[in-house]
Amino acid sequence: MKETLLFLREFVRRPGQVGAIAPSSSYLTAEIVRQAGVRRANTIVEFGPGTGSFTREILRQKKENAFFVGIEMNPKLVEILRRNLPGANIVSESAENTPAILKNHHLNEADCIVSGLPWASFPAELQDNLLAAAIQSLRPGGRFATFAYLQGLMLPSGQRFRKKLRETFSKVHSGRIIWKNLPAAFVYRCVK
Repeated sequence: MKETLLFLREFVRRPGQVGAIAPSSSYLTAEIVRQAGVRRANTIVEFGPGTGSFTREILRQKKENAFFVGIEMNPKLVEILRRNLPGANIVSESAENTPAILKNHHLNEADCIVSGLPWASFPAELQDNLLAAAIQSLRPGGRFATFAYLQGLMLPSGQRFRKKLRETFSKVHSGRIIWKNLPAAFVYRCVK
């Protein structure tokens, strides 16, 4: 309940950054982490960890020696993530800078990227910049997993984002609808 209230408050303060009124359900969390291939990955990046719904599952499922970095812009959420998940590597930065963040950790590429960003609320230029950072940061065959709300497909920005995914990645798969999420959502699994 506390996490939901925090999410709602941050959504009201920064709707373009937070983009959701509640944290992702355990059903959506399990599906996005599975679709990203976290269990097999050696290097995992998370775009927009928020309050840590996906982060906790990533940390639970990743190999012991796998590298993880969560990239969060919202300073309040960074503070909460660092306090609640002290072992997690959380950087206060824009995901647009992912290639430089990986280089700072002496890495060139990631095996997978899990994204909790509110794509449909972003302008086209920001979507382009973030997708460019993702594709530049992934190894060949690497996976990018993100989600969209079902009703977002009716919005021009949601349709634009779907088109951009297909133009950016070699393969794009839309997963099953997860009705046990507020609102209903599905996962995009994209392969470089």
